[in-house]
Amino acid sequence: MKFKDQLNREIQLVKIPQRIVSLVPSQTELLVDLGLETLLVGVTKFCVHPKHLRMSKVVVGGTKQINIEKIIALKPDVILCNKEENSKDIIDALEGVAPIHISDIYTLNNTYELITMYGNIFEVEEKALRLITNIKNENTQLQDVIKNKPKLKVAYFIWKKPWMVAASKTFIDAMLGEAGFINVFSNEERYPETDLEHNKLEDADLIFLSSEPFPFKEKHILDLKTRFPKKDIKIVDGELFSWYGSRLLKSFDYFATLHK
Repeated sequence: MKFKDQLNREIQLVKIPQRIVSLVPSQTELLVDLGLETLLVGVTKFCVHPKHLRMSKVVVGGTKQINIEKIIALKPDVILCNKEENSKDIIDALEGVAPIHISDIYTLNNTYELITMYGNIFEVEEKALRLITNIKNENTQLQDVIKNKPKLKVAYFIWKKPWMVAASKTFIDAMLGEAGFINVFSNEERYPETDLEHNKLEDADLIFLSSEPFPFKEKHILDLKTRFPKKDIKIVDGELFSWYGSRLLKSFDYFATLHK
């Protein structure tokens, strides 16, 4: 059986995979919600949803560093990766261990494409279609709620030391747009470093501090308030802005609360 991944790489599978290694937390959760938990044999230490998974599966490392011997010992039928989260060195090291499917996600449509691909590869097409429909319905309800609300300008911080923000060509930027916000860094790309003197921060109505990958806390809000005393600064759930897949079912209700 021949399939293509989101980098247009062709992968050859001899059967429906029965042993899956997932190196991407959001994709791991997606597999579980597609009814494929029993087929998962290896996950990362960051695969925190569902919570019990790391106790029942072999943890093969993180998203940036893996224990290749553990993965080889699991004899996977397929390894699921992501272009952004897993390095080329990891992909190269895994070549020959098992077929590798690589996702590449920037938009909701990319997410729908990935869910469809998994539906086809693992022969759970109906579940995949149902999930896509449910996510679209959740988004439609959000758009109805926010259609008459003003579009506030937002700066979305993902890191401190150095300060880094989410800019264009990221899934976070796409989700900010879906949530009804304007990213003040949308004319830059990916995750640029910045400083607190940047004039774009003066333009922002809101400053979002993501709960991941940097674990921003209330003390960081207090620190920023000394620099931006009149700005509304919030810690936001980073998973609901950056985890594509089935976690999106929770995202749109959450985005609606941010407008309140």
